[in-house]
Amino acid sequence: MMTTNARQAAIERARACFLRACWLDVAVRKPGNVSQASPGHGMQASMFIASAEAAAGALFEPGLRVGARIEAAVAATWAVAGCNTNLGILLLCAPIALAVEQHPQAATPAALRAAMASVLAALDIDDARAAYRAIAQAHPGGLGTAPAEDVRDAPSVNLRAAMALAADRDLIARQYRDGFADLFALAFQQPVQPAGWGEAPADAGAPPDTATVAFVQRLYLACLSAFPDSHIVRKHGERVAQTVMTAAQAWQERAGAGVALDAEPGFAAWDLSLKAAGVNPGTSADFTVAALLLSGWIRSCAAPAREAANGWHGS
Repeated sequence: MMTTNARQAAIERARACFLRACWLDVAVRKPGNVSQASPGHGMQASMFIASAEAAAGALFEPGLRVGARIEAAVAATWAVAGCNTNLGILLLCAPIALAVEQHPQAATPAALRAAMASVLAALDIDDARAAYRAIAQAHPGGLGTAPAEDVRDAPSVNLRAAMALAADRDLIARQYRDGFADLFALAFQQPVQPAGWGEAPADAGAPPDTATVAFVQRLYLACLSAFPDSHIVRKHGERVAQTVMTAAQAWQERAGAGVALDAEPGFAAWDLSLKAAGVNPGTSADFTVAALLLSGWIRSCAAPAREAANGWHGS
């Protein structure tokens, strides 16, 4: 049986993976999204880092249910950012955080997905109430009304059932209905993450290395190429989302051929043009962060074994 100290260590490891994923989200240029190289949509990269640091406490607070984690993390975010910087990230990552807490020995993708299934099956109406309050506070761009279980009304079903009602129009809601199938497929696609990508650099101010940048950009483009971005659809319509998808597919092909996208002037130009048009593939960014959390967690589970094999006993 896992000790309390070991469980807490697993939670802290997952929290570190989350913060690393959120840092990479803005450390790497992802066209249309805010980054350290390119602010946009009235926001700066520093707002996203501050949001992640503020939200992490609630997101990984032991004993909290999924809905409570989402609600408390949104409140903490607003206290430092004053706007919605991470609602989609929190909706995706809260069930992951609880799955890791409840099943800290889930060290393979299959085991982690089974842990997630257990968390999703236990969602109740209190989770829905808390998540509804969080969504209403965050007020994501393009949020319309729903014919049933609208977030402005009190829910009458559990959170998973409520998300299922929105699954056909929202990719994040679909993950709750489908056991996070799309997210797991993205996180553990080939090629796998480069060795060491999930480890913080020795110099905290150092940018990510070339392999890590390429990996993050491939994740982002894989999502943006496969699905019409829900945030774009809500704000600009299906046609614009499809146009962005087509452009992403072309860049994904170049990335797959080994092209360093940051060295391509057209890649930065695409980024700036999306921002000039007010087009932000926010759902694809949220997926990238959550996929980085999943793959980072699995890699972190292997670290103790690697250390033992190398004869490392701490310092």
